[in-house]
Amino acid sequence: MTRSYDLVVIGAGSGGVRAARVAANLGASVAIIEDYRVGGTCVIRGCVPKKLYVYASRFADMFEIAGSFGWTVEASFDWATLVANKQREIDRLEKAYTAGLEGSGVEIIRDRGTIAGPNSVRLRDAGETLEAKTILISTGGHPSKPAIPGAELGITSNEAFDLKTLPHSILIEGGGYVAVEFATIFAGLGVKTTLVYRGERILRGFDDDLRTGMEAGMQMRGIQFIYGTTICGLSQAGQDVSVTLSNDVVAPYGAVMFATGRAPNIHGLGLETAGVALTETGAIAVDAYSRTSCPSIYAVGDVTGRIALTPVAIREGQAFAETVFNNTPTAVDHSLVGTAVFGEPEAAAVGLTEHDAACAHKDIDVYLARFRPMINTLSQRSERMVMKLVTLPDGGRVIGCHILGPGAAEIVQMAAIPMAMKADKADFDRAIAMHPTAAEELVTFKAPSCRYRGGIRQ
Repeated sequence: MTRSYDLVVIGAGSGGVRAARVAANLGASVAIIEDYRVGGTCVIRGCVPKKLYVYASRFADMFEIAGSFGWTVEASFDWATLVANKQREIDRLEKAYTAGLEGSGVEIIRDRGTIAGPNSVRLRDAGETLEAKTILISTGGHPSKPAIPGAELGITSNEAFDLKTLPHSILIEGGGYVAVEFATIFAGLGVKTTLVYRGERILRGFDDDLRTGMEAGMQMRGIQFIYGTTICGLSQAGQDVSVTLSNDVVAPYGAVMFATGRAPNIHGLGLETAGVALTETGAIAVDAYSRTSCPSIYAVGDVTGRIALTPVAIREGQAFAETVFNNTPTAVDHSLVGTAVFGEPEAAAVGLTEHDAACAHKDIDVYLARFRPMINTLSQRSERMVMKLVTLPDGGRVIGCHILGPGAAEIVQMAAIPMAMKADKADFDRAIAMHPTAAEELVTFKAPSCRYRGGIRQ
């Protein structure tokens, strides 16, 4: 007898788990299929372990300035301890996710699920076909490697969390979130780190002041940059990996990591059996309500190629369940999504960059402050924090907030609230400053650092 459900979810990542739980709580019969571990990329081998490793790497900075506060520190680092403690926390989180699903009445099926038709999902290992009124695809994405000779000798973020030992040196290719964050991690843990990037500066798409500030901060920590260059090939050289670069340089490194983007997990998913259309970039095409070209099949999260961030996937999963199972059509607003890069220094932003705001609105005001964060003032460290607001003219609506430095992500998360409420600069100014904090700069700007009128900087 074929098992039937109101909803079958393929992929137990953040978006799929939220959708399954909400749908079940709304009275739907739900099964979720996962062939790896419950929790998805973020929990198992993404955001959560990444930030734990970032915390570990930051102790080097704290030890460096400890003497200026009167501390004498003798410290050593053990990679195996970090990996083991990380794994224990991931195991705990997976159990929590599993318990949450089961507590909501969701059936968890440990198998590989593929689309067998508009209302059918095939279980690879069990050889069984499930019937579903609605199917949700939330299979996420995976790190991609360039098609070059010896690419198999390089690692990705998937493998970086569980290396048996730390390499003596590492070359990381990429200039986005993953490259910057793992460069921070490895350098902070004592690995000689080099970042190679085909562009002219890291963090494309971020505000230029954050990009230059991040680069300077990373260089201060000993990270080297090679711009306008790519990796052309890898080969084994004893215990090292020999790297051939596009500038004809050949050099050995203890390890090579590719952080060159991610691709949607659609291979072998059977989308063609239900006529599910793809975008030009190979993601699943969906409408504002996450519906695919097949009316009974939906998709959320990274597999749709919209915004590859965990909270976005969660919001999309919630909206899907509200739309389909609560008769409340809900579209996710992707126009104002905050984001953070947990490098060292830390960077975070919400809204438009200075450049994009000037192009979109022509007339804008820019408020900018650079200063040494207080924790560095007793030491010789000269690194500057950056606080930036972009507004419409003459105290108008705040349309961009960009911060570089300690606690950047925490500050921007709170700034995103009034911005979502379309707050003006005057609304920020009404808040009395909390002193001494870095965030007080956001409510004490007196005059613009520069203005754009007609798209021209003045």
